[in-house]
Amino acid sequence: MSENLAALQREMTALNARVTALRSTHAMYPDDAEGIAEAALAELEYAERLLAQAGHDLAHAHSTRSGPRRNNDGGERALLRAVFNELTVPVVLLDQEGYIRRINGAGANQLGSAPGYLTGKPLAHFVDLRKRATMQSWLAAALRGDGPTSLESRLAQRGWAEDVHLTFTRLDLPTEAHPLVLVAMSPPMNGSDEEGPAPLESEVEDQVVVLAARRLDVLTRMTRLLLRGTGPNTSLVLTDAAELLADSYADWVIIDVCDLPDPEAVRRDVVAGPDHAPEELRELLSTASSSDTDVPGEVLSRGQSLLFPLIEDEGVLGHDPSGAPLLGLLGAGSLLSVPLRGSRGVRGALTLIRRSNRGSFRLADLGLIEEIGEHIGLALPPRPH
Repeated sequence: MSENLAALQREMTALNARVTALRSTHAMYPDDAEGIAEAALAELEYAERLLAQAGHDLAHAHSTRSGPRRNNDGGERALLRAVFNELTVPVVLLDQEGYIRRINGAGANQLGSAPGYLTGKPLAHFVDLRKRATMQSWLAAALRGDGPTSLESRLAQRGWAEDVHLTFTRLDLPTEAHPLVLVAMSPPMNGSDEEGPAPLESEVEDQVVVLAARRLDVLTRMTRLLLRGTGPNTSLVLTDAAELLADSYADWVIIDVCDLPDPEAVRRDVVAGPDHAPEELRELLSTASSSDTDVPGEVLSRGQSLLFPLIEDEGVLGHDPSGAPLLGLLGAGSLLSVPLRGSRGVRGALTLIRRSNRGSFRLADLGLIEEIGEHIGLALPPRPH
């Protein structure tokens, strides 16, 4: 009985999380209402069945399936493993939590990383923020035995967003205590209904020399800006610095400053972004509380940098009044945040965000922005006493 209750609780918790994610996605992307509605209906049907069977499941404890499991022939295992690895179709094997158990070479190429790196990571982390909630719902439907499911999705890898068609098939293996899911990735069935963002960075920019020269150029321009702007009025200097980075190195730049007598009092000084960005987004970022979020609140409290080459938790920058994560609204794909360190400690935080259609931030980018953050921190006037 206790096992059934625990299983029911897990299912209800997972269902609540998926419904919340769908609701947030609908608030962020109302144009995707059709696909979100289909996923929501599937969740509703599941909730109906779950409630209808709950009484029976809670009243009658099912006996645990017993008996020795059959061992597959070693030769057959080796053959199946070879077939899986050599398939030209990108395929991924997921466990019941959605983590990658095994991935073939074509699938690793599709996700832009080595199989060893991808194994053990949630597949959802390689899906664009806009498509994660829908994907999670269809994955759950396949796991609970609703038959093969499929959807149009988008992978945020290799510097741009790529539309794919995902097909989920449940696998019940005698050697596994829980069902697995086989995911096949193929081109969109009917083409892309929405035009995916084009790459903002050309292939040549993957070359180390070009990237190094670009970083040096950004650092040089920032140094000149700070030297020209040294003086009592730093607001304009910080605005210019943020706009320089937003124009040449990121899509969104946020600067939070601790410049009040209370060292824990923080104000959001600057928000810079694309010229075509809606004013509502700027207002949301400007009014969000930095101290209540993982980024940059953790940077301010601990004085340590944070780097997210791939956004895993879309809520780390906070939420809008409706509960939608701000990173989802921005279409974020990568983020880093560094302290503004002056002569007397941390004076603020500098946060850079790139959308999913740009190359992810790397360790070299973090080193550059840390140095720029230190320069900005030293350029800030002393705290008032």
